[in-house]
Amino acid sequence: MTYLLLLTIVVAIYAVFITAMWWRQRQEPQVNSIQDNANTVTTALAQSQDTGSEVSEAMLAKADEAQRLQQTFQKFVPRQFVEHFAKGGAELLSLGYADEDEVAVMFCDIRGFTRLSEQMSPQQLMNFLNSYFLRMNAPIHDNGGFIDKFIGDAIMALFDHPAGTSADKANDAINAALDLQKALHLYNHHRANSGYPPIKHGIGLHYGPVVLGTVGSDDRMDTTVIGDTVNVAQRIESLTEHFGLEILCTKSLIEAAQATDTLACRSIDEVVLKGKSTSIEILEIFQHLDANAIKQRQKSISVISEGVRLRNQKDFKAALDIFKQGRETHPQDKVFDYHINLCQKLMYQLDWDGVVRL
Repeated sequence: MTYLLLLTIVVAIYAVFITAMWWRQRQEPQVNSIQDNANTVTTALAQSQDTGSEVSEAMLAKADEAQRLQQTFQKFVPRQFVEHFAKGGAELLSLGYADEDEVAVMFCDIRGFTRLSEQMSPQQLMNFLNSYFLRMNAPIHDNGGFIDKFIGDAIMALFDHPAGTSADKANDAINAALDLQKALHLYNHHRANSGYPPIKHGIGLHYGPVVLGTVGSDDRMDTTVIGDTVNVAQRIESLTEHFGLEILCTKSLIEAAQATDTLACRSIDEVVLKGKSTSIEILEIFQHLDANAIKQRQKSISVISEGVRLRNQKDFKAALDIFKQGRETHPQDKVFDYHINLCQKLMYQLDWDGVVRL
């Protein structure tokens, strides 16, 4: 028994020895590599010590400069834009690159800006715009969007919700528009405390395909978003002043958001926009209004629907009576003024083809 135990111990020791030798041979190249790297680092440290602290200070200065340049660059080119391109590799961010995606597009524009600007000095104008843009930035970014560009007093924003659905993108845009109205209300409160008059802005929303790409020349390049979706969103925003409303959108946006039965909205009309050949249904979003205004808007839905139906049947007199009754009930609602004026105009167009063009 003692002999067998001794033999087992000897075999075990021999196995450990063989394993150790095999492991040492296997690790020897890695050890040599680590040693080489260590020697390189040691040499670099020695050189740094020989040249004093100037090298390390210069390296830190260049690193700080690179970080500042990156931060500055992100202020001019949206980070989300670069990340969109980076999905296919950062090297794709070159002149002429293009990619297609479906996004929600927002345009937000100050009403009566020309009149306001005429009353300000250049410095006052810049201070006003920056004060306004500063407050409008958060509602967009907090709802998953990003500002593509500032166009004078207007804001163009995109909602692409990476890895999100069409509903996510459309709802982000809707929530941002509602929050923009809240931010504007608060901003006007501060303006009133400073003795300044309130301002208004109009918001237009649309959902659909766009082309994201880079344009320019070899020494001056810019990112851009183009397509019919962008043009429609901008045109929808311009109609907010025409209808006397704050937030307008297309039916395609509401359908993408799957919010037809949950969002406080109403159909205004189905029109053909300037330069287009097909009609598009325009809706107002009024969920941000107070309870009484929301109730009045909801009552007007059936009135507008019936009046538009009669108008499309070319029964202009009956449609006009409906819209006039609606204006008596809702005197502050400018939409009825639009429909009354349109019916009065169409009554004298015997060859009207049934299409409203704006």
